[in-house]
Order: sequence, then C-alpha cells, then structure tokens
Amino acid sequence: MPSFDFLYRKDDGRLALKLTAECEDEIRAKVLAHAMKAAECHHFEVWDGATLVYERPEPVRRRLPEIRLTG
Repeated sequence: MPSFDFLYRKDDGRLALKLTAECEDEIRAKVLAHAMKAAECHHFEVWDGATLVYERPEPVRRRLPEIRLTG
C-alpha cells in the first residue's frame, strides 16, 4: 500500500502539521486529508513521494481561465 505525506499549513504558510499514512490510492488519501484537517489550517497538500497529488485550496493559476491579450 502506498504511503502519503499530508502537510497542513497556517495562513502565513508555516507548516503546522505533517503526517504520513498508508492509503489504498490517491482518492482515499484525498478523503483522509479532508477528514484530518484542523480548523486553523486552511491550506493542505498530499504528497506521494516527491509528487504533489492534491492541494487545497487550488492555486489561483489553476482556477483562473487563461486570459489572452490581443494587440
């Protein structure tokens, strides 16, 4: 079973908590990340080794549509 790292950050970006847990897959790791989220930690990440597999909230660059300027 794969091992995932869960990083929870405070609003200023400082690390508040880091946990490691084994989950069957990325979906279960995402669910677990939400279930373990502390109220004061508004940002969290799920890592599978060196690969970021989930992040909340999504970075602005992923949420905003691409804006094309024409000249």
